[in-house]
Amino acid sequence: MPPTAGDSRAAANAATVLRTVLEHGPVARSAIARLSGLSPAAVSRQTTGLLRSGLLRELPGPAAGVGRPRIPLDLHTGAIGGPIAAGLHIGVPSATFSLVDLRGTVLARRTSPHPSPGAPGAAGIADRLAAFLREFDTGRPLLGLGVALGGWVRPADGTVVRHEALGWHDRPLAAQLAERLRLRVRVDNHARAVAHSEILFGRPEARRSIVHLFIGSVVDAAFGIEGTVHQGPGAAAGDVAHLPVPGSRTVCPCGRTGCLQATASDAALGAEALRLGIVPEPSVNLLVDAAAAGDPRADRLLRERARAVGSAAAVLFDVFNPAVMVITELSSVLHDGYLDEIRAAAAAVSRTGSAPGDPDRIVAPHAGPAVLSGAAATVLLGPLFRDPSHLNREGEITPSGYWSFTGAPLAFEP
Repeated sequence: MPPTAGDSRAAANAATVLRTVLEHGPVARSAIARLSGLSPAAVSRQTTGLLRSGLLRELPGPAAGVGRPRIPLDLHTGAIGGPIAAGLHIGVPSATFSLVDLRGTVLARRTSPHPSPGAPGAAGIADRLAAFLREFDTGRPLLGLGVALGGWVRPADGTVVRHEALGWHDRPLAAQLAERLRLRVRVDNHARAVAHSEILFGRPEARRSIVHLFIGSVVDAAFGIEGTVHQGPGAAAGDVAHLPVPGSRTVCPCGRTGCLQATASDAALGAEALRLGIVPEPSVNLLVDAAAAGDPRADRLLRERARAVGSAAAVLFDVFNPAVMVITELSSVLHDGYLDEIRAAAAAVSRTGSAPGDPDRIVAPHAGPAVLSGAAATVLLGPLFRDPSHLNREGEITPSGYWSFTGAPLAFEP
């Protein structure tokens, strides 16, 4: 049955309360009303439901004041009873599993290389994830699984439309993982997932507008404004693989020169590092390790990539002029010097001049090296903060309510 207008208002109010607590908590009910603009009665109704559902909790020690004690509320992130989300990032060489709380804090994570040869199968990934969840099972309610990966992903039905590096086309990934794991599953592109994570848990500026540029085995981007990340028709937005890099003469398989994917992807950088004899295999991780150990050739190659990324970033910056631009690129996430190189290159190419004038507008992800672990779980948590009532509606991939890893439903009331 479709929700009525009253249901929609209640859902919107619940989301407003939940996001207000996320941003300002611990916070008393009276402060929630003042900060959110909702009436005290509406706040009281929604906090009662959110407390019952386990998403909020009352903290010990009432706030001082005359009359009814102003008991502070916060998201239920406590080790006893606080719900968590599982995250799965599917990369080209490996998958990363994680457990994340309602504030986006990564509680546990593990990287698992894909068996070779050939592309990984959903069943094998699910089985490895299941072992991870069993190992770290603390009895806390598991809300479900968020999955992030590169390429063209359609989150509405959890389909990977195209991921060339994995050899996946029209793969119903959400349905395959849900059937194997008996969990609620949501899937999205990893550039959009990081953008969502920044909007929910990162810098406040990201809620106004954000551009996120992801540089890895897959190169893609995401744009968000007023808290909403753009998907476009068919969720095909964000393909910047063939964005021209000013000054690059690298030949792309598409027949052109200077495309971002061919110039700056992990595959391109790893191949060049192997050709130069810097690493024994085409691995960006090994290249970063070599630079950290003092190899000047590795450092030079990483700085060359940083300048290429900065040049491409300047093009996106000039088009969108976001409040903040987030760059996910391994070396700059780990070492500020490479981020400074990106900023300097962007300053040299940008036509607006606003990016170099305020370097804090070009930043690394707030979660640092755990960026993809947190972002994957945000694929599940994002819809929760937009509409907490979706946990109690039928029509999801799995039945409504919290689910433990074994599939046993836990109590949830609207």
